Amino acid sequence: MSDKPKPETRKAAPKERGDRLKSALKANLARRKAQMRARAAGEAGHTEAGHGEEQKD
Repeated sequence: MSDKPKPETRKAAPKERGDRLKSALKANLARRKAQMRARAAGEAGHTEAGHGEEQKD
C-alpha cells in the first residue's frame, strides 16, 4: 500500500553516498596535487629562464 523504502535499502543508500563522496574527494585531492606540482614546475622554469629575458626589454 505504501511506497516506503525497505529498511535494508535505507542503510545501503548512506554507504553508497559515502563511497561516492570518498571517491570524489580522492579525485579532487589528486587533481589539486597535480595542479600544485605543475605550478611549482612552471614557477621554477619561469624564474630561471624567463627572468633574464624580461630584464633585457
